Amino acid sequence: MIFEGISEVVEKYQPDIVVIERAFMRPDRPNPDAAIKLGHARGAIISAIGSRGIKMAEYSPNQIKKAVVGKGHAGKDQVGYMVCETLKLNKSPQEDAADALAGAICHAYHCL
Repeated sequence: MIFEGISEVVEKYQPDIVVIERAFMRPDRPNPDAAIKLGHARGAIISAIGSRGIKMAEYSPNQIKKAVVGKGHAGKDQVGYMVCETLKLNKSPQEDAADALAGAICHAYHCL
């Protein structure tokens, strides 16, 4: 389902590059089951992107937060606020959308 969903989005929007967040598991609360599920989902996403020859950039959560907020341990609310400010949006995007936009902003900063 993930592979097919990503494939549809890629087909529709035809991106030149895709930014993916590097997997992070909290060392103080390890969850092997969640890590395996996350790995499967990432694998499906990377396969869907790679099978179409689309470039991929990968950043850690801290790299993304630092690029957008200025500090690597910023909260979700801070990231959403700065995404909204940076892109001059009328309202804050949903949390997942804010994370995706933050990844795009991070990549844009790294490409300058």
